Amino acid sequence: MQRESMEFDVVIVGGGPAGLAAAIRLKQLAAEKGSDLAVCLIEKGAEIGAHILSGAVMDPRALSELLPNWQTDGAPLNAPVSEDRFFILSETGATKVPNSLLPDCFHNEGNFVISLGNVCRWLGEQAEALGVEIYPGFAGAEVLFDENGAVKGVATGDMGRLHDGSEGPNFQLGMELHGKYTFFAEGCRGHLGKQLETKFNLRDGVDPQTYGIGLKELWEIDPDKHQLGLVIHSGGWPMQPDTYGGGFLYHLENNQIAVGFVVGLGYSNPHLSPYEEFQRFKTHPEIRKFLEGGKRIAYGARALTAGGLQSLPKLTFPGGVLIGDDAGFLNAARIKGSHCAIKTGSLAAEACFAALAGERQRDELTAYPESFKNSWLYDELHKTRNFKPWMNKGLALGSIMFGIDQVVLRGKAPWTLHNRTPDHAKLKLAADCEPIAYPKPDGVITFDRLSSVFLSSTNHEEDQPCHLQLKDASVPIAVNLAQYDAPEQRFCPAGVYEILRDESGANPRLQINAQNCVHCKTCDIKDPTQNINWVVPQGGEGPTYPNM
Repeated sequence: MQRESMEFDVVIVGGGPAGLAAAIRLKQLAAEKGSDLAVCLIEKGAEIGAHILSGAVMDPRALSELLPNWQTDGAPLNAPVSEDRFFILSETGATKVPNSLLPDCFHNEGNFVISLGNVCRWLGEQAEALGVEIYPGFAGAEVLFDENGAVKGVATGDMGRLHDGSEGPNFQLGMELHGKYTFFAEGCRGHLGKQLETKFNLRDGVDPQTYGIGLKELWEIDPDKHQLGLVIHSGGWPMQPDTYGGGFLYHLENNQIAVGFVVGLGYSNPHLSPYEEFQRFKTHPEIRKFLEGGKRIAYGARALTAGGLQSLPKLTFPGGVLIGDDAGFLNAARIKGSHCAIKTGSLAAEACFAALAGERQRDELTAYPESFKNSWLYDELHKTRNFKPWMNKGLALGSIMFGIDQVVLRGKAPWTLHNRTPDHAKLKLAADCEPIAYPKPDGVITFDRLSSVFLSSTNHEEDQPCHLQLKDASVPIAVNLAQYDAPEQRFCPAGVYEILRDESGANPRLQINAQNCVHCKTCDIKDPTQNINWVVPQGGEGPTYPNM
């Protein structure tokens, strides 16, 4: 049986801000020239926005360049930032850092508290109005290459395969989508982007990427406690001084707040659980006071890139480009990435349109990285390039040195620090680290994993091939459990990985509850043996995030 194919000028994999911005810009340029382009965008979520999760405070600069009339056209940026508060937390106390002492990157005047999922839904509407063909529920499962080795498109995943890989009664073969150029906009740790980095050696000569995991809940709170546009960030407790992490609390419209926590995945103690650290964070008096009397209405988690400029791969290869967080475009110092995604999607689109106008295809769009280096985004990322390397040295020293870097040197330090070690290689042996005693959830402010996964509306057909693949089935017990006390039980925020034993407590085995997966990719990143490979499940499956 042979897959059917469809031909387009440009194929875009991923319906986040980068992919949608690229699609919109391509159609805008075509309209300006009186020409037409066939632009196809596929999205693995059941709808645009279903898998989108971010804090989020948005800098509207890139959006304003792409769609200058976004305010009158109804973009869901309805909560302008009204106040910034930054706290250093101890277990019971909070020290507010005066705004006058905060570097520019922590100031949010002119920005908006948003649901990035809702912004993407709106961008999807704009793209469709311009004629972009959007196919939600179709996952990009395979990169396709032409006879010269250039990327010629992608194949979507088969539907209806059974657990053993055989064809079920509702089996449907995937489609091939061919393009003159293919854009990869899968978000952090893209399944196909990772393969492209290896095939085309895109990471040669750059630092390893570093990551964080962001966990987030949406709450509906007492109107008397709500302050539209209030932005709170924190450092310190509950994290140890040598571990990067911090919390946020953002006041959206409709008496809703987004509360969340980010843990850098370079942590060394395998007993650490980002999920439990997030639950502990909510019990701090400075955070708890907003949640008491409120109702938790949504939960999700997502990995994010944090390496900065030094960790960006080569962006181009024959036939395609990496854009947005698939390449690592996020400003960790500003705790923002959506403006980076929109800008890089737009820049890549402009390079692509010029190539198509010149009747080129499947070569390297070298104008894209060149225009990035001449853009305000490059300047912004260059200014904060030392943030993560400094913070790797601990909260106290890192904060002082980055403060000097930003306030005294204005981001123009004559040195660039580097990340030398990938996150998965930083775990110490369990026997060399202190276990962490986490309190039991109270069901009011703090909750267990499974009740949280329920709120993410995650769904996977159970009788399908597991999308969490083990390269060697013996490693989880022989190495991960024996040496690191099976850290996958703790770094997964959705209860996917469990160590089970028989009635006597012997014969441990790893059980993978793939149906719980919220597609955060943390296991693919943090597994110390790099034995877990996250691949796309059937299209449309996974979480369904409302207003996240």
